[in-house]
Amino acid sequence: MMSLNDAPSGERIHIGFFGRRNAGKSSVVNAVTGQELSVVSDIKGTTTDPVYKAMELLPMGPVVIIDTPGYDDEGALGEKRVKKTMQALNRCDCAVLVVDGTKGLGDTEKELIDLFKKKEIPYLIAYNKADLSEGAPDDGIAVSAETGENIHLLKERIARLVNTNEEGRKLVADLVHPGDLIVLVVPIDSAAPKGRLILPQQQTIRDVLDAGGVAVVLKEDELAAALPLLAKKPTMVITDSQVFSRVSRETPNEIALTSFSILMARYKGFLPAAVAGAAQLKSIENGDKILIAEGCTHHRQCDDIGTVKLPRWIRNYTGKEPEFVFTSGREFPEDLSAYRLVIHCGGCMLNEREMRYRMKSTLDAGVPFTNYGTAIACMNGILKRSLRLFPDLEKLVPEGN
Repeated sequence: MMSLNDAPSGERIHIGFFGRRNAGKSSVVNAVTGQELSVVSDIKGTTTDPVYKAMELLPMGPVVIIDTPGYDDEGALGEKRVKKTMQALNRCDCAVLVVDGTKGLGDTEKELIDLFKKKEIPYLIAYNKADLSEGAPDDGIAVSAETGENIHLLKERIARLVNTNEEGRKLVADLVHPGDLIVLVVPIDSAAPKGRLILPQQQTIRDVLDAGGVAVVLKEDELAAALPLLAKKPTMVITDSQVFSRVSRETPNEIALTSFSILMARYKGFLPAAVAGAAQLKSIENGDKILIAEGCTHHRQCDDIGTVKLPRWIRNYTGKEPEFVFTSGREFPEDLSAYRLVIHCGGCMLNEREMRYRMKSTLDAGVPFTNYGTAIACMNGILKRSLRLFPDLEKLVPEGN
């Protein structure tokens, strides 16, 4: 289990609290977390935007608590709040429907339950204000944010909603045997965070160590000189996608090669879609709209990979002039039908559910979906080599790769 300080947002269980205005959502959130996380007021609609809080919640461990605006909000501003609530729903691993226990289920609550079921989100119903009502129906639990009644039981019930056992989810550890030498190529340029490694690099190093492997970390201009000096031939080279081409040239063919981004796509559950989507790069025409989406927000560098390098590589590869649209953070278009292709980052800052949602909503719109590393490997003609570790995906690789 990751500690509170170690667990990134994308690895935390996301718990969303939903309901109508004045049902007591924020009060229940504060009672569950033991913190004044959300502003509480008798005035309807006090929560205007989803509130996100990373914390440790026993017995679950590291989580992100999401307190959402009332789903029955009205007017133009209310519509925006409901939209934000829907966006929050897409990243929830489980949901708590907070109902005013003095009023019971209404149309708003039933609509939310239908949404939970449609999106296959495990949920429970918390009937708040138990101190003012006569218990709860059989479909939920009676709680009181005011007196603390059954709040501990509510936390235990939430913990049962999701599987916190991640033994089956590995970034790379299932590909590594004890004693294997794994070389990680990490560029240190203007885009690299000062004094630290980016999250996928950190996670990969930890995964290699957990599997009993030996991790050797070096820069791209050190690889060619370092390989002959190693007493043992590396089992695998894992590289940052930005230097995929150079690393491929300098890594002997008998050594397995892949990228942090490809490993992250497998870890988040969308690598097959990413491989199939990369094949569509060859069909890009002048004026086609390509969405380049990032899951985090950061200061753009002069040679930023998402907004500068990828568009340049795509123009060179296709010989065309497509139109590029960029999004970052929690923003992701609801209507994707205008796009010819969606290229996403590895999604290290987004949880698996949200990455699967983004992939599914893209494919449902009939638009191919891929990610940075897979697209870059494809454009460099090394996708098949980069997927040698995953032979079941080779049939999806386009000709020439």
